[in-house]
Amino acid sequence: MRHSTAPEGTAPPAPPDLNLLRTFLAVYRSGSFTAAAQLLGLSQPTVTTQIRALERQTRRELFERLPRGAAPTAVADELAARIAGPLDALAAATGQDAPARARPEPVHLAGPAELLSTRALPALAPLVTGGVRLRVTTGLTDPLLDELRAGRHDLVIATSRPRGRTLTATPLTDEEFVLVAAPVWAERLRPRLAAEGPGALQDVPLISYAEDLPIVRRYWRHVYGRRLTARAAVSVPDLRAVLALVTAGAGFSVLPRYLCAARLASGDLRLLDEPADAPINTGFLVQRPGTSDNPHVALVRDHLLAAGRTW
Repeated sequence: MRHSTAPEGTAPPAPPDLNLLRTFLAVYRSGSFTAAAQLLGLSQPTVTTQIRALERQTRRELFERLPRGAAPTAVADELAARIAGPLDALAAATGQDAPARARPEPVHLAGPAELLSTRALPALAPLVTGGVRLRVTTGLTDPLLDELRAGRHDLVIATSRPRGRTLTATPLTDEEFVLVAAPVWAERLRPRLAAEGPGALQDVPLISYAEDLPIVRRYWRHVYGRRLTARAAVSVPDLRAVLALVTAGAGFSVLPRYLCAARLASGDLRLLDEPADAPINTGFLVQRPGTSDNPHVALVRDHLLAAGRTW
């Protein structure tokens, strides 16, 4: 297998040894040098040596070594996609067991439907193609954290830091909240809002995530320094539905910027206000203390934390 044309005057790299490719695939699928060693019946130093040999042959870094596990690079994703099928077919044709096919249990991931759908799950797509299996649950933070304590999940994306010491929380990403409406409302409301303050929105339908208006109330306290007295015209427990209603001209709402950034860029939505200090909420990646026996848990965790820095 050749990854690139060798520079003029140099010999092209030799095709990698099949044993090296099998070891590579075991590390790729298990997410860990240690787990791959167990699958292959090798020592961990042997696995490490073989991966380094393959990296020298391909002249590319294949894995980022992490405190817990190994994260595949884009080159590794491409290599795995090219060799997995042929190696598995070869193992089947020769009647050999393919230890690299053995995979850890699925990773149970939970969190808000909106953040999972638009950010977390797309970020995990390369792991899924590499053999990581996911079981995803959506819901509100407090019930999901209770279920995490009970052992029903491996990782939870939480919209607030959990209380107590029974769980470990790592900051994942910050989400900025923005006050938005469709252009038909924004053209009328922006001048009034600037002149009159939030009272200008009193008679405009409010679209909310929940009946108690948690996101909107927080925006009002942070930006306007006053208590929100409005009631929701529509309450729907999915911010994507709130976005759809507001975009269709049903009224106004407060939404995370990441969720409506594309609509704002296209002009389908407009900002009603642009405060110098917009409210920000920090999301956390939460798990039970200790190291999971499943190496894919650490792999998913590390990928999410790396991806969260770019959201």
